[in-house]
Amino acid sequence: MSLLRRRKQPQPPPEQPNEDSSNGSDLDEKGKKKPGSSSSSAAPPPEAAAAAAKEATKRTRARWSCVDSCCWLVGCVCSAWWLLLFLYNAMPASFPQYVTEAITGPLPDPPGVKLQKEGLRAKHPVVFVPGIVTGGLELWEGHQCAEGLFRKRLWGGTFGDVYKRPLCWVEHMSLDNETGLDKPGIRVRPVTGLVAADYFVPGYFVWAVLIANLARIGYEEKTMYMAAYDWRLSFQNTEVRDQTLSRIKSNIELLVATNGGNRVVVIPHSMGVLYFLHFMKWVEAPPPMGGGGGPNWCAKHIKSVMNIGGPFLGVPKAVAGLFSSEAKDVAVARAIAPEVLDSDFLGLQTLRHLMRMTRTWDSTMSMIPKGGDTIWGDLDWSPEDGFECKAKNQKINDSEVSKDANGKNEVHPEPVKYGRIVSFGKDVAEAPSSEIEQIEFRDAVKGNNIAHSNTSCRDIWTEYHELGWGGIKAVADYKVYTAGSIIDLLRFVAPRMMQRGSVHFSYGIADNLDDPKYGHYKYWSNPLETKLPNAPEMEIFSMYGVGIPTERAYVYKLAPQAECYIPFQIDASAEGGDENSCLKGGVYLSNGDETVPVLSAGYMCAKGWRGKTRFNPSGSKTYVREYSHSPPSNLLEGRGTQSGAHVDIMGNFALIEDIIRIAAGATGEELGGDQVYSDIFKWSDKIKLKL
Repeated sequence: MSLLRRRKQPQPPPEQPNEDSSNGSDLDEKGKKKPGSSSSSAAPPPEAAAAAAKEATKRTRARWSCVDSCCWLVGCVCSAWWLLLFLYNAMPASFPQYVTEAITGPLPDPPGVKLQKEGLRAKHPVVFVPGIVTGGLELWEGHQCAEGLFRKRLWGGTFGDVYKRPLCWVEHMSLDNETGLDKPGIRVRPVTGLVAADYFVPGYFVWAVLIANLARIGYEEKTMYMAAYDWRLSFQNTEVRDQTLSRIKSNIELLVATNGGNRVVVIPHSMGVLYFLHFMKWVEAPPPMGGGGGPNWCAKHIKSVMNIGGPFLGVPKAVAGLFSSEAKDVAVARAIAPEVLDSDFLGLQTLRHLMRMTRTWDSTMSMIPKGGDTIWGDLDWSPEDGFECKAKNQKINDSEVSKDANGKNEVHPEPVKYGRIVSFGKDVAEAPSSEIEQIEFRDAVKGNNIAHSNTSCRDIWTEYHELGWGGIKAVADYKVYTAGSIIDLLRFVAPRMMQRGSVHFSYGIADNLDDPKYGHYKYWSNPLETKLPNAPEMEIFSMYGVGIPTERAYVYKLAPQAECYIPFQIDASAEGGDENSCLKGGVYLSNGDETVPVLSAGYMCAKGWRGKTRFNPSGSKTYVREYSHSPPSNLLEGRGTQSGAHVDIMGNFALIEDIIRIAAGATGEELGGDQVYSDIFKWSDKIKLKL
């Protein structure tokens, strides 16, 4: 506490004699001035008094220095921290719940407690398959800058080393740009066990709430398994490097054998949905490419696959991430504080290093939109035509102008052309296709190297330094890109990345699924180019949130020229001009869970796999279970128990109850079949796909 003591104050100067008292001697008893008294004793002029007061104030301020202010600030912060920590540890564990119930009323029982009272007990073993970025990664071998981090989490946990040594962290989280595997001298591996993805960071749950509720009806580690994997790698490379697919196969077989032959319930989330789709093909395929489980392995070992927030057909968000390392939130942040993300902020070159790192993660290419214009729409059409961006009303009237509840004319916004996933300029995004003049970019000469001789740009940019001014202009002159041309766009701006990706992923629609070429692993994560396993008793669920504006298409512009800059960026100034407009901050929004549009999450279970189709020849039953988003009513509710957001839905009580009932032995029909709030069935019917 000695740091907080005030420094010794300088002694004030001796007080001057009081002028009033001295002057008093010049007055007679009646208060009149004595004859002969000096006129110099008169009161000083106002200017002199003001100057004296100002000087006194300066002397007073000088007594308190900047160091004193800092010390007191540190003392206040520390005192407040210790006080809060003491109160947190001293208060009863039920106090937050008591306060919440006092405000909102009694809280419902958690699903595990409720179903335990109903008599449900653990039956089928449960397998969790985490998605991209939610699984922890730890360091096993690194460079000199990572000294002392052996088996410490580089991803997940506290992220402390992002702040301590950011460039070292980027170096170790990046993969080899040629092979998509480890860089020489670096080994980063997935954390294993339930702790791999129960919490993303302390206090931010992913699987923890679901695990806790399953434990209420008798589940424990011997009946639950977290299929952790390195989510940066392409799916097949997780087997090549870590034998992850083989480990998942062995663990599922062990769970079935040690639990009375009861088949497992698999619960993939986000990109884990695509990963497990790949696994189901791999496990039955013959070696060396597959796991050699035979054509009936899935039928013998899997009861249900309960996909949560599955990007079956990809997400437009992946395009923005790969194209300019952006998303809606990043574009808004850039518009608010451009100097932070666009400049060399603290030497970090934030977005450029982010692009350098994420473009080495082959898994991100698994979520590029699949199915082309047939699924996502073209310049003039999309399945979501007619969608209206209102919180509760999602259907547009037949007329352009209708009457609202008060009888006033209500003007509906112009219909959105969602098929135009990337448009250069708001005017291009809205113009009739006949007025858009596109200049072919695929064979354009890329021109001079925009990085010139600056080798630091080569390290940061990865591939944009090879694009050249001519290539940048060619991309912008094509004006608008649909799902059919997005693949060519990415091949043009990032040929090395897409060359790696083309070995592991495909984005088309199969004409003939019996063609031997579809036996290659690059097709296994695309539901439009592969068949479901021969497992008629296996049930497949698509479970996702609805009612949240979700990124569907983007308005782009050329970025201001700067050294090592990313030449394209979302035009955050592009707005719809109306509160009900779907265009916000350069992003066209549709219905979804904030990350995955309804179209991608729901189509396969709503139509593509519904009944016996060429994609589902054995007729496995499929169900669509939507959860309407309801945000928490106050801060004490945390992330809420009725959220439909992409990650927060993992704490949705209704979803957890559905999962527990299936794990305890119920079927999809006993849950009530489909539960739908969106227009997914209507949109699916608009897609003309041979089934």
